[in-house]
Amino acid sequence: MLYDLDRTLEEFLKAELPNRFGDSVSTTPIAITFVTPIESLVTPPALNLFLYDIRENQELRSGSWSVARQNDGTAAREPPLVRIDCSYLITCWTSDSKDYITEHTILGEVMQVLMSYSSLPPTVLIGTLADSDLPLRTSVLGQAKLQSLGEFWQAMGGKPKATLNYTVTLSMPVNTGVQELPLVMNSLILGESND
Repeated sequence: MLYDLDRTLEEFLKAELPNRFGDSVSTTPIAITFVTPIESLVTPPALNLFLYDIRENQELRSGSWSVARQNDGTAAREPPLVRIDCSYLITCWTSDSKDYITEHTILGEVMQVLMSYSSLPPTVLIGTLADSDLPLRTSVLGQAKLQSLGEFWQAMGGKPKATLNYTVTLSMPVNTGVQELPLVMNSLILGESND
């Protein structure tokens, strides 16, 4: 599921970004990577999407089970889907670490693309995500789920960079199994008599 999300984001950005750059950015193709954002691991020019946090979205948790009527006179009862927030730090890397103009231009274009969609379009979803019952909501520029970006960059052994925070909310079924239930075909109203 996470690999399908990476592939979806890569193809989505590759499709959306070429139409936006014009003459302001180098014509060299920009790679999209998902490695830990350390300068020596990223071959510039590159856009790096580092998946740094995965957690259940408690606000979207539902306690309601879904019930669907079956053709055999029973009903199937399924637990609600679990909603998972996958948060990425997005950075841009160029061959000249002082080329902030190109980095900021690319990040600005990426920000415009991502902010144009409140959820990932169903047409770009790959693999298991294509079967998702719920839209894949997104959030751009939300609060990073890190205590400190400065501490993050220090732990990575690098210098701080301009960073976008991007979160995609996936839905995932809980494998507790479907419960088969008999359907009530007649109802008895108490207090009435057939006299």
